Amino acid sequence: MLRNIKTLIAAMLLVGATSSCLDKLPESAIPEGEAMQTFEDAEQILTGIYAGLKSSSLFSGTLTVMPDIQADLAYAVEDFSNTYGPAWLWNILSTDSDVESVYAGLYAIISRCNFFLERIGQVKQQETDVDNLTYLDFYTGEVYTIRALCYSKLIECFCKAYDPDTAENELGVVLRSKYSEPEPMKRASLKASYEFVLEDLRHAEELLDNDYDQYNSIYATAAAAQALHARVALYMQDFQTAIDYASKVIDNKAGIKLTDVSVISGSTTYLAYMWAYDWGTEIIWQIGYTSTSYGGALGQVFLNINRDYQHYYPDYVPAQWVLDAYATGYDLRYSTYFQEVTTGYANGLTWPVLVKYFGNQELIAADKLYMYCMPKLFRLSEQYLIRAEAYCRLDTPNFAAAGKDLSDLRQKRYSGGAGAITVSADNWLETISEERVRELYMEGFRLNDLKRWHMGFERTPQSCSLAEGSSLKIEADDPRFVWPIPRHELEAPGSEIEPNESNN
Repeated sequence: MLRNIKTLIAAMLLVGATSSCLDKLPESAIPEGEAMQTFEDAEQILTGIYAGLKSSSLFSGTLTVMPDIQADLAYAVEDFSNTYGPAWLWNILSTDSDVESVYAGLYAIISRCNFFLERIGQVKQQETDVDNLTYLDFYTGEVYTIRALCYSKLIECFCKAYDPDTAENELGVVLRSKYSEPEPMKRASLKASYEFVLEDLRHAEELLDNDYDQYNSIYATAAAAQALHARVALYMQDFQTAIDYASKVIDNKAGIKLTDVSVISGSTTYLAYMWAYDWGTEIIWQIGYTSTSYGGALGQVFLNINRDYQHYYPDYVPAQWVLDAYATGYDLRYSTYFQEVTTGYANGLTWPVLVKYFGNQELIAADKLYMYCMPKLFRLSEQYLIRAEAYCRLDTPNFAAAGKDLSDLRQKRYSGGAGAITVSADNWLETISEERVRELYMEGFRLNDLKRWHMGFERTPQSCSLAEGSSLKIEADDPRFVWPIPRHELEAPGSEIEPNESNN
């Protein structure tokens, strides 16, 4: 049964313009009353949901990397492969295959979640083992968390920034909560879309238990649901709630704590080890890889080492302003994230490349899987950044508390205990903006940050950067901050989906 489901969902991603990735899977392919009847069936369906998260269109590739490349964090180099080229040029069309794959991939997982949630009640009614019933509650909480995450990412990519005063009149996303029953192909309001996410998180938080939280988890835990709640609250400008939920995660009793730059072995720091081996005490939830089951290669466009396994051929290199933002000699994120190399290009470009995603060393040793890293959906450092920003944006700001959070984070990244910083009414946004770049570089946050802060940017050409796009200037609130709805969704039979301004 699970194989049939996987095959059908994979087929959905290939459907042409006359069909929609919101279409319900054919009921004839999943016999009624047979597809999910037992505890073991539920476990298999949940395994399939987690497998869907590995898609290279999502967290292990496009959804993580493309938004940051579209923003101001990196430069396309001469002779690059044109991967994410339309995003780099801010020329994303409604037929863009990357945008289509993100949209379809997220809704495919949502469909799997809906299938699970629709049938879990029947499974529980037939289950007699008390322990299994407890597990089924946990599994259901995980599914609610995953569905909330997918909807939150759809909102980030395909909707405007949330403004409490206008959200009820802004376009959100198509909300699907059922699997078997037809639902209108029509976008809800932005307010209703976020309320749907919050409702899923409320269900998740009722079913999951913080007693089972752990760092380095490859499953959605109570801490993961709370971390998502903090992020969503910040984006919704509900700053006190963002503080409350970030505090729950930061004050956890599961040993989830910031990774530091003390040495674990030789000259390797715990911070470097986290990226080299996908293990760290600050990882709240990451997508698990093995040498036989893995997703996309996050480091591909930054390294392209598999051309000849001798040189790097990066499609994109870090922006100079990003490199300059790190405190030289103190901030060890720099040496963890970047390494200066002479590339294999004929132009002899020498530049610091992103080695943060060089690849999990165990996967490299097992099967030469370079550039494959486990996507880290939530890290504790983001919660410190969320809480610091929320403190600054309260009606009565608490800049001292924000400064402490930023200092606590930075002192885990700086050598010699350095890194203390203060914020004020004059510098808080600039300070937090730069700290988010330093900490979360190429983890998929920058485009949405600029959108919600109503900030634009201007690129300045740098060494061997692609001429086209290197002088691009983007104004604040440019409609292209919001990705276009895929054309086939607008033109699908029965569709009432309204386009974005970027569709024009």
